[in-house]
Amino acid sequence: MDCKKALLEAEGNLEKAVEILNQRGIALARKKAERVADQGVIEAYIHPGGRIGVLVEVNCETDFVARTDEFKELAHNLALQITAMCPQFISPEDIAQETETDEDTKTTCLLLQPYIKDPEKTVQDIVTETIAKVGENIKVRRFIRFELGY
Repeated sequence: MDCKKALLEAEGNLEKAVEILNQRGIALARKKAERVADQGVIEAYIHPGGRIGVLVEVNCETDFVARTDEFKELAHNLALQITAMCPQFISPEDIAQETETDEDTKTTCLLLQPYIKDPEKTVQDIVTETIAKVGENIKVRRFIRFELGY
């Protein structure tokens, strides 16, 4: 029904309807941002060769959503992102202000990094899209990346 409403609002223009749906998803995510997310999954990923491993905790509001394919896929893709891009922090709020520049922040903060599967989007964009799909708040709570020799 949301798609039909967006198409009607866009007067049949498919691109404009997609933009309308994206804006609605972002607005939905903002409304849910303060809701408690204390369920979720811990995703483990070991890169082939066994030299790099990642654990990431991704939280949502209910265990029902934590068991959905969309949520599991997000957690797995976040683990792949952490493996490939080696972020140090989840968000800019986690950084001591005096030690980082804007460029450093974009590479060291997971949520600000370009998404490895679609560099036109950030990791935060992917999380926001998943919030819109599942209808619950989602938070990346913590992660750790292990690499042999470091």
